[in-house]
Amino acid sequence: MNMKKKSRSALLLQELREREKELRCIYEIDEILNQQDSSIDELLNQIVHIIPSGWQYPDICQARITFEDQEYCSRKCVESNWGLQADIIIQDEKVGSVDISYIEERPNEVQGPFLKEEQDLIHSIARHIKIALQHRLLKNLFDRKGDVEKHDDEWVTILELLRNTDSPLLERLSRKMTNFLFLGGSEEAKELLEHFSPTYKEDDTGLVENLNQPRKRVQVQDLLPISERVFQIAVDTLGKNNALQAIQKWIREEKSSFLVNVLGDSKSSLNDISDAIGRYHHLDPSGTELSLPRQKAFQVSLVRRLLSDQTHFINVAKNYFNVNDFYELLNRVITPAKGSGKLGGKSAGVALADKILKASPKYKDLLENIKTPKTWYITSDGSRSFLVYNNLEEVFDQKYKEIAQIQFEYPHVIQVFKNSHLPPEIVRGLALALDDFGDSPLIVRSSSLLEDGLGAAFAGKYRSVFIANQGTKQERLIALIDAIAEVYASMFGPDPIKYRAERNLLDFHEEMGIMIQEVVGKKVGQYYFPAYAGVALSKNDFLWSPRIKPEDGLIRLVPGLGTGAVDRVGDDYPALIAPGQPKLSVNATLDEQIRYSPKAIDVINLTTNSFETIELRKMMSEIASEYPNITEVMSILDNDRFRKIMPLLDNLEESNLVVTFDVLKKQTHFIEQMHAILTVLEEILGVPVDIEFASDGDDLYLLQCRPQSYGEEYEPIDIPAGIPKDKILFSANRYVSNGLVKGITHVVYVDPENYSKLESREELLNVGRAIGKLNQLLPRRCFILMGPGRWGSRGDIRLGVNVTYSDICNTAMLIEVARKQGSYVPDLSFGTHFFQDLVEASIRYLPLYPDEHGNVFNDNFFSGSSNILKQLLPEYASLADTIKVIDVNNSFSGQELSVFMNSSQNRAEAHITEPDQSNNVPVRRKKSTYTNIDAFNHWKWRMDIVKKIAGYLDPIRFGVKAFYVFGSVKNSTAGPESDIDILIHFQGTDQQKSDFLLWLKAWSLGISEMNFLCSGVKAGTLLDIHLVTDKDIENRSSFAAKINAVSDAALPLEMGHLVGNGTDTQTIRA
Repeated sequence: MNMKKKSRSALLLQELREREKELRCIYEIDEILNQQDSSIDELLNQIVHIIPSGWQYPDICQARITFEDQEYCSRKCVESNWGLQADIIIQDEKVGSVDISYIEERPNEVQGPFLKEEQDLIHSIARHIKIALQHRLLKNLFDRKGDVEKHDDEWVTILELLRNTDSPLLERLSRKMTNFLFLGGSEEAKELLEHFSPTYKEDDTGLVENLNQPRKRVQVQDLLPISERVFQIAVDTLGKNNALQAIQKWIREEKSSFLVNVLGDSKSSLNDISDAIGRYHHLDPSGTELSLPRQKAFQVSLVRRLLSDQTHFINVAKNYFNVNDFYELLNRVITPAKGSGKLGGKSAGVALADKILKASPKYKDLLENIKTPKTWYITSDGSRSFLVYNNLEEVFDQKYKEIAQIQFEYPHVIQVFKNSHLPPEIVRGLALALDDFGDSPLIVRSSSLLEDGLGAAFAGKYRSVFIANQGTKQERLIALIDAIAEVYASMFGPDPIKYRAERNLLDFHEEMGIMIQEVVGKKVGQYYFPAYAGVALSKNDFLWSPRIKPEDGLIRLVPGLGTGAVDRVGDDYPALIAPGQPKLSVNATLDEQIRYSPKAIDVINLTTNSFETIELRKMMSEIASEYPNITEVMSILDNDRFRKIMPLLDNLEESNLVVTFDVLKKQTHFIEQMHAILTVLEEILGVPVDIEFASDGDDLYLLQCRPQSYGEEYEPIDIPAGIPKDKILFSANRYVSNGLVKGITHVVYVDPENYSKLESREELLNVGRAIGKLNQLLPRRCFILMGPGRWGSRGDIRLGVNVTYSDICNTAMLIEVARKQGSYVPDLSFGTHFFQDLVEASIRYLPLYPDEHGNVFNDNFFSGSSNILKQLLPEYASLADTIKVIDVNNSFSGQELSVFMNSSQNRAEAHITEPDQSNNVPVRRKKSTYTNIDAFNHWKWRMDIVKKIAGYLDPIRFGVKAFYVFGSVKNSTAGPESDIDILIHFQGTDQQKSDFLLWLKAWSLGISEMNFLCSGVKAGTLLDIHLVTDKDIENRSSFAAKINAVSDAALPLEMGHLVGNGTDTQTIRA
């Protein structure tokens, strides 16, 4: 035969396929053996038909199992010269065998035509069958406890079975029974204790054994006769039934001892844990009756090892998961060899939410049919295994680079990852997952260890990738691997790294778990999509009606895939609903309902294997009658009113369809369901929640659950009256929240008209890039961003500035401007990833409609003020007509900008005000009742301390002209290890300098100790002191350049106002 030599890749692929077949074969056999309601005859008959699928040539393969004179065949068995056999041996006796053979000749391998792995496979099958039969036999014996008095020889059978199946268990049971009898006063049991625990005794000379020398070895006798004697005494003393009940109780506990050992060993891999849980489940699929302490110990250990080690999560999850839940979960977990990772935050969040909803007695009728999609998981250490396998460890250093360099290198990182390979054991697992999914479209989602946690949601920071999952098995596998690599690469993008840096998480060892979810939806023509999808939040931060309360929540709802609900879309709108007040619509008039209804739909194109955004009207003209449950999603616009669709009467392809969700809102339980889900999850988890969901038209699916990023509740601020017209920069009267933003020194204004005139995409992108650089240069939380349309939106970037989180994270406020001369309309994107970023980072948001009646917009300020863009970013000087950076201090002789917001008046105004020493900390209405991580505790305490130091400083005594703070404390980024950078304009004598530094040293030592008591961090001295002179300031040398700097200027503090007031220990306390 003329055989072509196979390439290395082809041989590897063939080997992977063979291992996949073998693993699938064992997996299916185990599933059959776990069918406790089936008879042995039924089990073996099923298994024999599965066995040939694990061999190289299943079409010519025949299998036979013999057991107790019964024979089971996969086909009509014929004699063969090419076969393998493995015996089934129980209690040292052959009770059957597993035989495999080919009916036609095939090329020789290791043993005839069989691979070495196939030899291992047949013995593994025989072993699995043997274990299952042994446990069946033991269970049957115990189940006959009512007849035990009639079977005198049954004790011997039980003991022999235990000796052959688990001799250590027999020893432990004998020891327990002996101890039990001894404590009950049995003299015979006292003698038997010597067999298990030989005591110190006198030696042959009559002398006491020397305790300082090694003990003598005592020969342990054969267990069977000793055990027979122990249990005979037990039967005589307790009676047969009582003795059997005691043994049953101990066996139930002993069944789980191996799981205790595995979970207690920190070196146990996830495969070890999976095997142990599988063995535990096999012993008793319905759940072994364990003592309550042991149940809790298992639940806590498994939650900590597989899901999360966060205390808050464990305290909740331990009440909802049992061991068998993890058995089902681990059947769909892919892990590296000897891996010990977790499923990650996103996977843990949705798994816990699902358990909570299923267990809740509250709203049972509404919650019992909520589903979750079929999901497979790659553990978090899979990401590290991927990096090590491809020698990419140096990429871990990315997080310590400058953000501009990270932005520049990130596209290269993505391509490097997409051209790398997953380890073989992960590839094998993915092949099994694809068999389970079939050709259903999939979404590959991130599940980082840091993701979806309290105070750090990482919403939208990592990638999620849709794949059509069409084509051959190899094509589908390649597409899946490519998507996983892209999700791994997103760990090293600028947005998550900047986000981590702001929360002092850079040094945390980050790992990325993967969720592979079946996309919820139905096939319609060449497209695949759900009827509707969206995001829901239990706490509504921005209220469009005074009748809506924060606890009424928020739903963002779109037709098709839910990407339009979680992303800002440049040219489309979602439906907004407050589930606590569903009748209060954002859009009151018919024109508004039409204008702000969704016009596009996100789908998966099964023909092109791509994610697509399609114009809804065009799509409906082709497939409207096939749209899943269209009557709940759309209405017909007929004679200037909406009416319900009548499927049998209306020609839907020619009707004027508008997405209203009217029927869904008013005639189904959808709103009640969403309100119930949000209420129950918030109540149990103790924090507001953010969920994602989808419906295929028949069932509602929960896709994700995480703690919601929510803002502080602020007091309504009285807006000052009588302000001169030239001191009011702008006002707003729509969708205004409460609060006061002050201490603003710079305004970055993107002129809407000039932005619309930019001709090339590169120019539009450069605007976003320039904003990102200004975000790094300008003093944190001391500038506001203003500009057209929807910032950070997906789609046409002409409709909004193209930025991501890392480009705007330092601003105090984002103001989106809509002018009549442009088509820019701010999007109330409450609930999107972008908007949650603003809320979580305490960046205030305000939509501005300058041309509406009653609003003020000071064009002279924005067009006539000096623009310092060229000084800050000379490389973007060509954009000076579009981007204006205005120094408020210079424009108004040292004054600053304050924005006053009052939601009850639905009014906001920006005024030029005198400098304020409060460093832009607004007055809050009340402390939140929810548990959350306050990322600013450390800098707030430091700022309060340094203000107090300046207040107690006598400037005349020490020769100090000015006192400034700069660095992380001034910029609101200080953590527990941060020092306090202070800048002193000094004019005194050498003696004054010596006395002053000694005075500061005393402060520094004191507050360092306070910092240690509060945070556990030893900082030595906490004050970092820099003295500058008049000459330094004149020459702008060293740190003197920070004084009155264009960007990131040092903040002057008031001195001496507390001198003579005494030490106010209450305000200094940590």
